[in-house]
Amino acid sequence: MTGFQSGIPAVDAYLADGFDGVRGMSSRFSATICAHLMRRQSEMGIRGSVAEIGTFEGRFFIALGLALAEREHAYGFDLFTWPDDKVLDRFTENARRNGLAEQRFTPRPFDTGTLDVETFAGLTGRAPLRFIHVDGEHSPEALGHDLMLAHANLHPQGLICLDDMLHPGYPFLVVTVHDYLRAHPDMRLMCVIDREDIVAAPKFLICRADAVRLYETDLMATFKSQHFILGGDAMGHHCVVLTPNPRIAEV
Repeated sequence: MTGFQSGIPAVDAYLADGFDGVRGMSSRFSATICAHLMRRQSEMGIRGSVAEIGTFEGRFFIALGLALAEREHAYGFDLFTWPDDKVLDRFTENARRNGLAEQRFTPRPFDTGTLDVETFAGLTGRAPLRFIHVDGEHSPEALGHDLMLAHANLHPQGLICLDDMLHPGYPFLVVTVHDYLRAHPDMRLMCVIDREDIVAAPKFLICRADAVRLYETDLMATFKSQHFILGGDAMGHHCVVLTPNPRIAEV
């Protein structure tokens, strides 16, 4: 994918040279697209910090942190205890080694399933978040709770990014997302970012209905070579689908 970049030099340098050195399962393909979306937000004057639920050793988190604008902050939620008690040390070292300054991020060693909306807001700066990446416990109950926290703390023009959607290891997580969208008719599935392989699984990007126009046309134009032109049938409207190898099946 020659020329496939976010447009943020620090992020693109990390994705080219440091990403594979951070242990994790996140996709470079999706990290590039999400960093591009943060760049677009900055260009449109959408301000706010970012949060990630399920940070592990920081592979995806570092890309988000490097995409921050001035006076914005990144908050990483994880117990940092699996597979051992040195995860937090490796996370902070990975951030330092890849150029994410210590003053730009804060690890939050919490189980988000124990947090209510007000507590989560207090742990993320008490201001709307412009990008929230949810990659926590992969159970319907945990995802539903994390979606509740994200929804309540989202910037009006912000994005919720859900990991491991349509993953064969968690085939019914999408039911939780369907229930969330039915309960919040003002929200839309704006984009599906396809998998790279069975490990680096798809992501869903969700935003408010009136914010879709801020993102979808830009994504189709910027990532024209990765645009699956048929799109996705997303509960009565079409969403953007981006995939490393877009094609239509031959019949």
